[in-house]
Amino acid sequence: MVAGWFAGDGNDFRLLGTRCSACASVFFPREDAFCRNPGCRGGELTEVPLSRRGRVWSYTDSRYRPPSPYVTDLELSWEPYALIAVELESERLVVLGQTVPGITVSDLAVGMEVEVVPGVLNEDEETTWTTWHWRPTGVTA
Repeated sequence: MVAGWFAGDGNDFRLLGTRCSACASVFFPREDAFCRNPGCRGGELTEVPLSRRGRVWSYTDSRYRPPSPYVTDLELSWEPYALIAVELESERLVVLGQTVPGITVSDLAVGMEVEVVPGVLNEDEETTWTTWHWRPTGVTA
């Protein structure tokens, strides 16, 4: 888990971004040092919860094991997963993430509505690494 990138559980789960008080630009991953908008002189950055729902902007499947710091057991065979880029209309932002387990690229279409839900990146006997996943609306898996 990356501290400060998401919070909550169930229907209260949200990705957390930051908004510039001068230009209203929203950033995810969050920005805490300066406004990344090149046309802005900068303002105070405040944490904002992002929209829970968005629309599929693009998608693909990941067929390779990503490099560190991605946590994976090298002893196990690699399991492909769907990667999805989701447009959050009110924030005018595209956020990348995995789909929930069981959803493949054949289940996705550009423009379909998805929602952010809590997910597990990896776990062992001592630690569970949490993340976010995108799930098509109406799917409970």
